[in-house]
Amino acid sequence: MTDTLTGLWADRADRIQDSIERLFGAPWPQFLHNAWPVEDADDSTFNYWWLAHLIDVRLDAYERTGDPARLEQARSVHRNIVERNGGSLFNDYFDDMLWFALATLRLHDATGERQYLDDVVALFDHVVEHGWNDAGGTSLAWRKQQLAYKNTPANGPLVILGARLHRTTGDDRFVRYADTAFDWLTEHLVDVSDGFVEDGVNREGDGRVDTQWRFTYNQGLYLGAAVELADRRPDDDLLAVAVRTARTAVTELSDGVVFRQEGDGGDEGLFKGVYYRYLGLLLERLPDGDADRVALTAFVRASTDALWGAFPEELDRPAANDWTELPVGTVPYSTQLSAAMATELRARLDP
Repeated sequence: MTDTLTGLWADRADRIQDSIERLFGAPWPQFLHNAWPVEDADDSTFNYWWLAHLIDVRLDAYERTGDPARLEQARSVHRNIVERNGGSLFNDYFDDMLWFALATLRLHDATGERQYLDDVVALFDHVVEHGWNDAGGTSLAWRKQQLAYKNTPANGPLVILGARLHRTTGDDRFVRYADTAFDWLTEHLVDVSDGFVEDGVNREGDGRVDTQWRFTYNQGLYLGAAVELADRRPDDDLLAVAVRTARTAVTELSDGVVFRQEGDGGDEGLFKGVYYRYLGLLLERLPDGDADRVALTAFVRASTDALWGAFPEELDRPAANDWTELPVGTVPYSTQLSAAMATELRARLDP
């Protein structure tokens, strides 16, 4: 199906937003079942970081529509995370907390409420206090139990959050951490030949880079980090850095239309969505007619056309990890969040 009908993609974005509750909804405090069909879901895991991305997804809809109901949905997810986390903002995973902080900063931007900003600063300070260290180069660890294991999933969000907090507060300390983490990523986990971003280093204490994990998630984080720092470091031409990684991700990880399936686990379901979210930021910064913008926009259109070509019209089942197929077996709601992020991006490109 093409995008020639006015409002087609905005309508699809609304429909996929509504499908999240319809397909996965659960009574409070569970909020969402972890998988579909819900009768087969294992709800024993509290997916803190998936819910953080759900805040972002609801705010995508709010920013697109101005509908206060979408903003209230985002607020509800924030309350759910804190309540299910025993009233605390914090957990053991620095990347999880940074995702929550990024989403909460957007809530602050949408509402102007000081408490949200205070929560973001508290999360940032907690992450730095407990995870920032010099092992393997000054950077952020992945989790409290592995302080010498450094990776893109932790350092990428730190760069993005630090840059945004600096713009919000004017406090240079945030961007100093962002600059250092970005430089560490570039030196240790980015291929100088094509900009491909590896996952992490020293996971097993042997100094080895995990080159076997080739994820869209890491490409999206690095290109997003480059975009967020581009105004601060114009001499480095960071938009060109972001473009290179964005295009390499399509070359290396897709068949030219959709990204290949990245695993059957629940976390992997979110990886594509991270790429689309930060690709969207990059596309906003590239001028009309720019060859890279044209190519990357064409990929977004092809992949979301494939996604919606595989959906049944009534949306009575979620997206599969492979966007060209119908789902088989249980599907985590993380997968539907990625589909929603990509659809929201398409709706911005082709309302």
